[in-house]
Amino acid sequence: MKKLMLLLLICYFSKSYAQDFDFQYDHYSFIVTDLKKTGDFYANILKLKEIPHPSAAQGFRWFSIHGNSQLHLIGKDSVIRQNNKSMHLCLATQNLDGLISYLEEKNIPYWDWPGKKNAVTDRADGVRQIYIKDPEENWVEINTAIHD
Repeated sequence: MKKLMLLLLICYFSKSYAQDFDFQYDHYSFIVTDLKKTGDFYANILKLKEIPHPSAAQGFRWFSIHGNSQLHLIGKDSVIRQNNKSMHLCLATQNLDGLISYLEEKNIPYWDWPGKKNAVTDRADGVRQIYIKDPEENWVEINTAIHD
């Protein structure tokens, strides 16, 4: 009986410490110097829905991305940039070809992962991807990896 009680106590305490946090993606932030121009790019070119900052603070533009995920633009007078393609916002779409046509109509260049202009990367997992730059040279990956 003592062994059973000990086993039950161990199981109880092991479950209480083993937590599943069930994280969801919340937001990505870019620091920008031209908040209007860069915000207008996300609103007008990528068609993201602009949402209000919760405290109506100046120097921010927030955008909704599919549900509760968001992009936050933070206006600063100066920005130290590294412009590495490995640091990027990633958006997914089922209509990559339509987006590419739209970007070409707007004369917005895009690149594949290795850096070839106006090219698409076909990943080994079947996902197709391109990279674009916003007006402040921040990289944005757009791919076909839709998760339900």
